[in-house]
Amino acid sequence: MADTRTITVNVNGEVHTNTINVRKNLIDYLRDDLGFTGSHVGCEHGVCGACTLDINGETVRSCLMLAVQADGTAITTIEGLADNGVAGDLKKSFAEKNALQCGYCTPGMLASAIEYINAGGNADKDKIRRHISGNYCRCTGYQAIVEAIYSVAENGGN
Repeated sequence: MADTRTITVNVNGEVHTNTINVRKNLIDYLRDDLGFTGSHVGCEHGVCGACTLDINGETVRSCLMLAVQADGTAITTIEGLADNGVAGDLKKSFAEKNALQCGYCTPGMLASAIEYINAGGNADKDKIRRHISGNYCRCTGYQAIVEAIYSVAENGGN
């Protein structure tokens, strides 16, 4: 079995082809090989949610996924989030509601919030809390984050 493999991924609309070690996880590939450092490495066990990002429209814990498993996928990191639509509304709402402090959890929180709203999640604070429960935040106490997501959901994600 080969120790390396060539993969091609579309990250934030740009195609990248690289030969990588088959044991390299996706977050390390994105950060170290491609320079997308906006997504963070926290626990490296899939528990904290800091590395959460979007692959083909679904959130994944990129510390638990091997880069070779992402071959042929479309990946959206925090750097690729639009300034309009649901992503733009959430970014604006996070800032307005003071839903970020140190910012370490923010990329994963935004990915989870976008998934929630795009899946038809409504303005229900309990459902929002459940949906983001896999994303740890040590700074905000979550209330402002829930309020920011609620505000966008309340407006229909627009």
